[in-house]
Amino acid sequence: MFHLVISAKPTFNALKAVFFPLLFSFAPKKKRGKEKTTANKFIKETQKMRALLSPESSSLYFTSINIVFRDPNPCRSRTSLYFLKRDGCCRLIRRKPRSTAVKAVLDSATIEELGLKESDMRNPAISSTYRRSMLPKPNQTVLEAQARICTGPTQTRPLSEEQAFKVLDTILRSVRGELKDEEQVSKAQIGAFFAGMTIRANSFPEETQWSEGERRAMNLFWPLLLRALPPDVIFIADPEGSIMGLGNSVGPQFIGNGTTEMRLVGALREILAGGHLGYEEVQGVLKDVLPLKFEDGKSTGVSESLLSAFLIGQRMNRETDRELKAYCLAFDDELGPAPVADVNSLTHYGEPYDGNTRFFRSTLFVAAVRSCYGESSLLHGVEWMPPKGGVTEEQMLNFMGANTNLSLHQAKKLIEDEEVGFAYLSQREARPSLYSLIGLREHIKKRPPLATTEKVQQFIRAKGKESIVAGFYHEGYEEPLLMLMKRRGVHSGLVVKGEEGALSMTTRLRSASTSKGFPVNYCSGFCSVGTETACKEDGVSHQSFRLEVNAMDYGFEPTDTPRTDRSVSKNIELGLAALHGQKGPAYDRIVLNAGIVDHLLGCDGAEDVTIALDRAREAIDSVKKGKCNLPQENPR
Repeated sequence: MFHLVISAKPTFNALKAVFFPLLFSFAPKKKRGKEKTTANKFIKETQKMRALLSPESSSLYFTSINIVFRDPNPCRSRTSLYFLKRDGCCRLIRRKPRSTAVKAVLDSATIEELGLKESDMRNPAISSTYRRSMLPKPNQTVLEAQARICTGPTQTRPLSEEQAFKVLDTILRSVRGELKDEEQVSKAQIGAFFAGMTIRANSFPEETQWSEGERRAMNLFWPLLLRALPPDVIFIADPEGSIMGLGNSVGPQFIGNGTTEMRLVGALREILAGGHLGYEEVQGVLKDVLPLKFEDGKSTGVSESLLSAFLIGQRMNRETDRELKAYCLAFDDELGPAPVADVNSLTHYGEPYDGNTRFFRSTLFVAAVRSCYGESSLLHGVEWMPPKGGVTEEQMLNFMGANTNLSLHQAKKLIEDEEVGFAYLSQREARPSLYSLIGLREHIKKRPPLATTEKVQQFIRAKGKESIVAGFYHEGYEEPLLMLMKRRGVHSGLVVKGEEGALSMTTRLRSASTSKGFPVNYCSGFCSVGTETACKEDGVSHQSFRLEVNAMDYGFEPTDTPRTDRSVSKNIELGLAALHGQKGPAYDRIVLNAGIVDHLLGCDGAEDVTIALDRAREAIDSVKKGKCNLPQENPR
């Protein structure tokens, strides 16, 4: 069991005043000024806070906050939060629902006795348990095949004859109704699999087209599949009736059901042939089919097979700039015009939505540090996202008791408030249409075009300068990301190849085994300037740059990156310890990422990178040692 005790006394510094209000839901009144937040202001604000689940607690005087971290290993169902006033202090405590109040941890025997499933138990300390239990799981045999073949022209790995036989036999038995529950192959999986096979046959280079084993398996199974598959899947597998060599007429004649599917089928004919679509064509399809509506776990209004083929097909063909723009901008007006925050600067952080599975994810803590000296930030994401299903900012905030259901206007107020200065928006609240695709995205296995464009969203605008920072992994996507940032009209943009394709630059030594692609800590970006040497796009002058950040050049000692291995609580423990001034790898990464980003984005006061880094250190090291105990394990 872990305990963290923070004392709200006059020694409470600006950093704590910025970070810990995130544990509550409240309506801030003040706007940010240039001066640093004081302890007195923080105490006054905490007295105004409205607790997440306990209305009467808003009138309590906060002298301490107890956050209890359970052992991350046992299963635990979702808990609620409430405040208990005892011995002159107010404690934030986790309340178990009545159904699980008898035991905090249920062993496997008890779970079986009560008739519960392991999948129904939730341990909020582990990222994988944030997957919504109502989402049907994909068939693993077909999913593994999709991971091999539903990728790019050079990355695809053809199936062996044995693998192809197993996959096609699984699909055939599923559509015949011989497989039940999680063994069933979903319509989305079938659509994605056959789209991958068709695009490979039509447009991929010879080495990534069908293997001889795949062709023999298909020759055997196709006559059987032709009698069992629905017309939309037959169309995806053989749109022109020429791939299978049996004179199939279903594919060429298929037009879909209703106007929505007719538009989707027309677009798919081009995609399955290896072609590309126009800006209006992509936007038209997306606005027609989204948000997905589900009844009894099945989508209504459009074929899941067709939609999954559309999404994975565009990614396999490597999207053009106009296609990416369409995905990026399609739902900008879904909730009306973006609110405008009254701040001098605002940085939009675009972390990969599917999270980190191995290493410390620092952006939440970097945003807290930057806000101490007036650099406001907006983070956005989801609670859980495939294919990685790793640790996300929303999981960390949920675990700490923060409100992750903020509307755009509530987030705007947090950004403007001088005691906070940054906010988190869930895609669930900001873009409901895109959020409706999470289940489908798990079943297509590979990342769709949205995995790129959702990182370059602008949910809130600012009166002052705006910047976007986004992470990337695969070479070739850095320029499209920067193109989208310029299309957004921001003052500066930055793409970072951090660890796991996230934003966190590292202080570890570069691996000698790096053989292809950009190294970790590669950065590329632009700043809007008024010089004659700058390039122009959309009528705006930009100064571009590219560099590899070597932490040793800035005085950092090489250290291995802290591993969290899907542990939400471990990520929080590392981040909070660093924010309390505990030196080490996590502290160094927060300082490095705050200072370098400030410098590369051209933030005020960060023209000199050394000064920018010192400013980030000072924001953390200004903590005056008082009654502040970092998380530590209690003896059992």
